[in-house]
Amino acid sequence: MIEFIETHKQDIIYSITVIALIFALRILTNRLHLWLINEKKRKFPNDPPRASNLLKRILNTLWLVLGIIALSYLFVENQNKGVIIENFKTALYIGIVLAITIIVATTVNLWFKIDIKKKIENQHDPTSFKFLRYVVLAGIYFIGGMLCLLAFPSLKGVAQTALGGAGVITLIVGISSQEALSNLVGGLFIISFKPFRIGDRVKVTDTMVGTVTDITLRHTVIRNFENKMIVIPNSIINKEKLINYDLGELKCCERIEIGISYDSDIDLAKQIMREECENHPLILDNRTELEKMEGLPIVKTALTQLNDSSMTIRAWSWANNYSDAFTLRCDVLESIKKRFDKEGIEIPFPYRTLVMKSEKTAKE
Repeated sequence: MIEFIETHKQDIIYSITVIALIFALRILTNRLHLWLINEKKRKFPNDPPRASNLLKRILNTLWLVLGIIALSYLFVENQNKGVIIENFKTALYIGIVLAITIIVATTVNLWFKIDIKKKIENQHDPTSFKFLRYVVLAGIYFIGGMLCLLAFPSLKGVAQTALGGAGVITLIVGISSQEALSNLVGGLFIISFKPFRIGDRVKVTDTMVGTVTDITLRHTVIRNFENKMIVIPNSIINKEKLINYDLGELKCCERIEIGISYDSDIDLAKQIMREECENHPLILDNRTELEKMEGLPIVKTALTQLNDSSMTIRAWSWANNYSDAFTLRCDVLESIKKRFDKEGIEIPFPYRTLVMKSEKTAKE
């Protein structure tokens, strides 16, 4: 045993040094990870530490792979040790490039988030900065990926071409028939022409109504009033005819329609609907100065349709914004129904007449 130790003394010291170095690097990586998480929680408490966790996994994997390659150096013949050294350099290069890419992307992302937060606090539009953040981050990860390919001789030509101007054009032509480019172009159109911005309330269809929370390179995210996220590809939402309740003037006209029976008093029903709308605290007086001088009512009412078993009466009520208009509509529908019941105005419901025919049982 002593003879074995004396014979392989240098190899044993080398192995112990490599293993100790691996453990030391992993401990330092874990402590760095904890420090980054604490710093991020202090500045962005609601932001999950995805980048920090990814950096930790990459570094710990790198130390392990480098340690295994370094230990395998002891067990190969002299003519193959050059291959081990090249593999060590390749693994070290890829690991460092990936780590630097994540660090740069995380730093840039934090800078954008701080700037976006300041814009929101100052009530400025953060839409362009949010979209630009995704563009810059995609560029950083793309360059990092291409630099990693340079480590492989067979892929070095592809990486060099992609990093050049001709490579970018080739890449665009290569994916031009795919949905990815149409989503990217759709996002650029949204940012350029601004049919909606982050924070706007929009209606795409009757089932897709909510607030725009994010516009990425691929999709637009809308949070509906049930607090559910609706993800719509940019190429689709860019073609849709949507309603933006926060574009231009915010005031909103809410049309309140109720059907009454043909036996009910039309004038009384119109008066009740007008009074209930005008008495609501969220009603907006949208009359012109001339209409006020002429004494026209704040809420206009009219008989708009004669149906099979009912007459439709409509009231045009205005509110300061979409949210107030929705609240006004819900409250007024309830108060009008109660007034109708009290004043004897009938809201019809479907009637069905059954005709019973009996066969003659006696012959004449």
